Amino acid sequence: MHGAWADASSWSGVIGTLQRQGYTVRAIPNMLRGPRTDAAGVRSFLAATDGPVVLVAHSYGGNVITDAAAGLPAVKALVYIAGFVPAEGESLGELASRPVSEPLPELPAVTVPTVLPDGTASSDIYLDPARFREVFAADVSAERAAVLAAVQRPAASEALTGTTQKAAWRDIPSWYLVTQDDQALSPETQRFMAKRAGASIVEIKSSHAAPVAHPGAVARLITQAARATG
Repeated sequence: MHGAWADASSWSGVIGTLQRQGYTVRAIPNMLRGPRTDAAGVRSFLAATDGPVVLVAHSYGGNVITDAAAGLPAVKALVYIAGFVPAEGESLGELASRPVSEPLPELPAVTVPTVLPDGTASSDIYLDPARFREVFAADVSAERAAVLAAVQRPAASEALTGTTQKAAWRDIPSWYLVTQDDQALSPETQRFMAKRAGASIVEIKSSHAAPVAHPGAVARLITQAARATG
């Protein structure tokens, strides 16, 4: 599952590697509307999926799978790629603002007002395309980063403020890829969440866009999780 400011195509390199190894791979849609809404969609998707599942997520997608996988016996492993790993009652915004020894610059967010179907005012949040590469994908070519910036999908403001209801990592083994050069989510915060969840941790020198920049490393971690639980 992709996170905010990305789409399913960000997994293309990882998916190809796993498919060549014989794994069945599905890119789960992420509506980026908020943890409760998005987790409900993932649970429905998983209910229609046969066989044991290794559930993988990047960035905000970690919030979603943490909630969605709770109580589902088919999910054998959780894999977080620079992902959020909340406990019950935590929000993405709360975790992202956790004090760290080397704080990151404020994200260059662009907010677009929206109106929900019931008439409620909301907003969609993008990353400024002019700064997308430096913040999100510094180790991706300028040409590729420009495309990623153009196709980025926005997160609703509720994705930042909505809280997680359940923490599947308490019962399901987890793996975590820490991105050491990340300018979107502090590596220190990543380590905190991974250690709290008891995850098996691997670190690489990568920007936040690890599935795009380092698909081989991402695929290897997913394979480790599959073999360890399989």
